[in-house]
Amino acid sequence: MKKPSRTRVPDTGLTSSIKAMSQKRESLLSPLATTGADAVRRHNRTPDDIRTPYSRDADRIIHTRAYTRYIDKTQVFFFVENDHITHRVIHVQLVSKIARTIGRCLRLNEDLIEAIALGHDIGHIPYGHFGESCLSEICGQHGIGKFFHNVQSVRFLDQIEDCDLTMQVLDGVLCHNGEADDVRIRAEPGTGWLAFDKKVQDNADGRRSRSPMTLEGCVVKFADTIAYIGRDLQDAREVGLIGAGEEIPERSKEVLGGTNREIINTLIYDLLENSETENEGYISYSRDVESALIALRTYSRERIYDNPVLTAERGKIRRMYSTLFLSCLEDIERDDKSARIFTDFIASGWTSSRYLASATPAELVRDFTAGMTDRYFAKRYEECVIPRRTEGKFCSQLERT
Repeated sequence: MKKPSRTRVPDTGLTSSIKAMSQKRESLLSPLATTGADAVRRHNRTPDDIRTPYSRDADRIIHTRAYTRYIDKTQVFFFVENDHITHRVIHVQLVSKIARTIGRCLRLNEDLIEAIALGHDIGHIPYGHFGESCLSEICGQHGIGKFFHNVQSVRFLDQIEDCDLTMQVLDGVLCHNGEADDVRIRAEPGTGWLAFDKKVQDNADGRRSRSPMTLEGCVVKFADTIAYIGRDLQDAREVGLIGAGEEIPERSKEVLGGTNREIINTLIYDLLENSETENEGYISYSRDVESALIALRTYSRERIYDNPVLTAERGKIRRMYSTLFLSCLEDIERDDKSARIFTDFIASGWTSSRYLASATPAELVRDFTAGMTDRYFAKRYEECVIPRRTEGKFCSQLERT
């Protein structure tokens, strides 16, 4: 007897009804919001179901291996033992929540915002932005260009795990970083996959990304800063890097507030008051808030990100990256199938065949390294430099004869 399938056959009537409700909700959005009808996929391999295109993308991102590894990627304090500081997985949830709150008030597409927010930092690598600079230097030495985490995020989602996401989501992920132009951002609609791929390559070459193609992408770009700028202060106070009585610049405190809660509240309200999504289409801070935010960023750079307590181990991190990269490259050249880069990456079953067929050895090592969590990176480095211990006895040539 044929075993019944566990896969439920969609009720086309129910599916149509749910789709009609989704379309009705989208009709209430701003005329400049991005709808499901605008969604464009590269391969169109996604079966039809009750989800909107961007909700389906959010689900696909959550089920990637790369998303799972958010759990052990640190944000700023990568050598601090404290369970209450922010890790990457918390940061992306904060970005998603803040961005969806803003998007809801501006009548933008929350499904698209959520997908962009969840995927925006997947390309971040061990030891934060400093690790990024280390890997970028090594990539340049091996002739594969520079390394940027926003480009790597797209690479993981579009090539390595081949999620067949919409262009709108991938574009928002690509354009999320960079803060020099976030006083006011207007969306720049895309013209197709050729133009998008060129945009990715421009970013990979080190040219600043243009604006996102959607207002939803612009919102995530702002929300990224809102999520970390006050939270980093909170974490710095948590670990004692900033004294409890130490105040942020007076101008910043006067305009933004002195706590993470006050800063988030001020920045969100200011965006809502100064953005326009009905006719002109832009997301914007006021000039006063942007000036105060710039002062706060400068303070954070000096007192947190470049603090000698955090930078003291950078020389060791740079050597770790160099050693591990060369070791993995040698494993590929020797075709050592027992090596971690094979068992945990190339032959793992989750890397797409299209990607594996085109990637060079150096690119494989770059992508394997970029996907590591902080803890996994440290373990692989130890394997490279610490001799293995063997249990039992060695049988000598003399004993065998």
